[in-house]
Amino acid sequence: MNTTPPASLPPLAPASVSLHGHDTVTLAQAMGLLAIVGDLAMGQPIDASTRAARLAARIALAAGGDAVAAAHAHMAARLRWSGSTATATGFATLLGDDIGGRQAMLTRTLSAQQAVRLDQVKHHLTPLAAIHCEVAGDIAAMLGLPAPVEHGLRHLFERVDGNGVPAVVQYVVLAGDIEILTRAHGFSAALAMITRLGGVRYPAALVAQVAPHAQAWLAAPDTPEEPFLLSDFLQLSVPLTLVADTVELKLPWLAGHSRRVALLAQGAAQGLGLPDAEQRSLTRAALLHGIGRAAVSNNVWERRGKPGSADWETIRRAPFWTARIGNLIDGIEADAQLASQVHERLDGSGYYRSLDAATLGMPQRLLAAAAVHVALRSPRPWRAAHEPASTRALLEAQVTGSRLDRAAVDAVLAAAATATVLPPAGQVLSAREVDVLQRLSLGETGKDAARAMRISTGAVRTHVESILGKLGCTTRAAATLRALTLGLI
Repeated sequence: MNTTPPASLPPLAPASVSLHGHDTVTLAQAMGLLAIVGDLAMGQPIDASTRAARLAARIALAAGGDAVAAAHAHMAARLRWSGSTATATGFATLLGDDIGGRQAMLTRTLSAQQAVRLDQVKHHLTPLAAIHCEVAGDIAAMLGLPAPVEHGLRHLFERVDGNGVPAVVQYVVLAGDIEILTRAHGFSAALAMITRLGGVRYPAALVAQVAPHAQAWLAAPDTPEEPFLLSDFLQLSVPLTLVADTVELKLPWLAGHSRRVALLAQGAAQGLGLPDAEQRSLTRAALLHGIGRAAVSNNVWERRGKPGSADWETIRRAPFWTARIGNLIDGIEADAQLASQVHERLDGSGYYRSLDAATLGMPQRLLAAAAVHVALRSPRPWRAAHEPASTRALLEAQVTGSRLDRAAVDAVLAAAATATVLPPAGQVLSAREVDVLQRLSLGETGKDAARAMRISTGAVRTHVESILGKLGCTTRAAATLRALTLGLI
């Protein structure tokens, strides 16, 4: 799928000024987080992209590529599913379950009913593929990855029986299919499927070249050929906000949520005089606290009415996945553990560990209070945003009920009262365009935005066309991600 943008994207700045640099992570950490989030969003094991990346690098070398080509294949395979959160809503609508549906598609285990449904909606898959490719390519560009990696991610769904396919895509797609289908069906059956797809999804000659070695490569993924990142091309650090923004594309009404929690928690921590090290960990935890949502299907998050017991069991697993993901990335384990405690409450009624006042320190208490405040002040599909007075009353009720900490709530309310909105980084969009994009990024339809802004739907469409042109995007998901990273919304 070709989604080459009209203009190249600048890499992200090393740190977000508004968060005082507390959000900076290494490139390897950011790529590791995005790889695992993508795996979970696609219904895959949390090491699937890592295994596929190692295999893609070996395929590149076997095809005659050098160490640079192998490194490019490795990086592209790690980020192959980084655009998947942006299409979760679409797949949930088409298949009823964004995670289970895509898992069945990848493993070629669709039920008869699913296969019929997929055939009925297949004309909707191309627009979703375009969104996926554009977001994945933009992420690579904003991370400052080499051009062949970005180019490959923008062409992920091209077929070799159509237009030309970049070599890096051939390696990545073949590696991914070998890894996924072997896990689902065993190597012999996987190889038969892949051989039948030779000349369609990937060159038949490449399949023949790789087939004799693939099983051994899968069985020994840690052999010395694994390439290193090309440090000459890559930034040493990137903002963790990009990971948070990418995760929140899964549910449009969450756009920017983790950023706001981080800013509020940091302000409250400063007000209480917490040590700088604790402020840094709290800020990073606030940006990480939503990553576990990627493992929960959108049909659970967007169910109308109160969640049932089965839904709650699934929702309670989200912070577990946050901790689990963090434990797999060197250097952020402690931050992720703190992040996973965002829903714990002083009376032990929270989740997922049911911790209580005896084990919850001030960072945990501030994170919980900040997250509740931001959620209350934000609109949701089932309710409008609460006004400051009702937000304060609801927080006070949580304090009275011994669920939230008095000092933490007071600090959060004080920080919210003095918070200032930083001006956008350059007047890229007009004030009206910012308003339109803000509404659309939070899941409003064009009709909803037109009604709220008291303008015509035609005017909204005109603004959207202008927004996409100015930001160099072709899809709303990519525009949302771009605008968040530029500080426009």
